[in-house]
Amino acid sequence: MRIILKIFPRAFLIKLSILIRPILALIFKGSKFTDPINGKQYRRFLSYGYNKIRPNALCPGTLSLERHRLLWLYLTEDSDIENEFLNVLHIAPEQVFYKKFNEFNKWAYTTTDLDSPLADVKANICNLPFKDCTYDLILCNHVLEHIVDDIKAMKEIYRVLKPGGRAILQIPLDKEREKSYEDYTITKPQDRNKYFGQYDHVRIYGMDFFNRLSDVGFRYEKIDITSKLTDKNISKYGLIKGELIPVGWK
Repeated sequence: MRIILKIFPRAFLIKLSILIRPILALIFKGSKFTDPINGKQYRRFLSYGYNKIRPNALCPGTLSLERHRLLWLYLTEDSDIENEFLNVLHIAPEQVFYKKFNEFNKWAYTTTDLDSPLADVKANICNLPFKDCTYDLILCNHVLEHIVDDIKAMKEIYRVLKPGGRAILQIPLDKEREKSYEDYTITKPQDRNKYFGQYDHVRIYGMDFFNRLSDVGFRYEKIDITSKLTDKNISKYGLIKGELIPVGWK
């Protein structure tokens, strides 16, 4: 998996995954693990990671990761947001969600990215081509750690969000780290992999991530879905215990 992620570009892997998911779902069919996104069961989840390999991270049937399953539980069980009439912007849309979110009849769903074949609008997150106060909900899942000027990106998200709207801004968060670590002189992929945990990351976020949200203007929440689950269900869904979902409100 590490070799595949390093060799092939993201856009190609998205297209390839459409073909291989049904095959993987059949191979790994079982009962030990459940993906809440499609409700199907598997005998195991796959290991995944660029640097540190995480066991039971990648669902064979949907190719969801821990963060995707966590977000799905938040959207469908911890809230009833999928049944609200909303203008929704999904930045860097994940294939695991693309069809699902398009099926939410009450959502006006728009996707944006610079390169993804799933993007309706090709755009830079630091210069979004949308009017002020357009969206009720913005999804931005593991994007900001790739952006050098993440504050500008957050300001753009805040700008196009409606008053009272929410932005779900998941990032790889080191809860043991008070201050985020970033060094823009580190530019080589192998060095970024060493210091930031992935070749295309530009920082490691600490808990001061929430201060950044506040400085931009967001009111924020730290959502811990796993605190409401049993250890058995955390394991069954392949989640990371204590992983937070940052939610910013305008």
